[in-house]
Amino acid sequence: MEGTTQRKIVVAVDEGAESMNALSWSLANLFPSGSDNTLILLYVKPPPPPYSSLDATGYMISGNMMEAVEKYGSELVESVMARAQAVCRKFTSHILVQRVVGRGDAKEVICNTVEKLRADTLVMGSHGYGFFKRALLGSVSEYCAKRARCPVIIVKNHPQMN
Repeated sequence: MEGTTQRKIVVAVDEGAESMNALSWSLANLFPSGSDNTLILLYVKPPPPPYSSLDATGYMISGNMMEAVEKYGSELVESVMARAQAVCRKFTSHILVQRVVGRGDAKEVICNTVEKLRADTLVMGSHGYGFFKRALLGSVSEYCAKRARCPVIIVKNHPQMN
């Protein structure tokens, strides 16, 4: 399309249905036919646990266990990204999709990645936690909405979207 500029749209994805709903919403609403927007799928792995060579009971933790935890984390990333790419294929095959994997506290990694990539828009799903759960756990989407340096779209999880 002549006269349009390419936009970078970051969609934060995780294991939950909420993020896949947000991805579907993004594809349906932010990628008009003929656009050359770039979709960036962002997955954040949790920080590695602070293991010592002894666990809480005083038993030795083997290197094999640490390797198994890392392998599981990598398999989880691949599983989530494969699901996200399957959602993308349902909409169109003409979207440029990039995969980005970060590690650390999700809210910090998402905000920092959006800034580093100079994203035009961040799209996230909402778990729909109530007041008390949100007060105890915090809300990643709420944090990002306040601190990200680009517009943030939070897609609510509606039963009819599942």
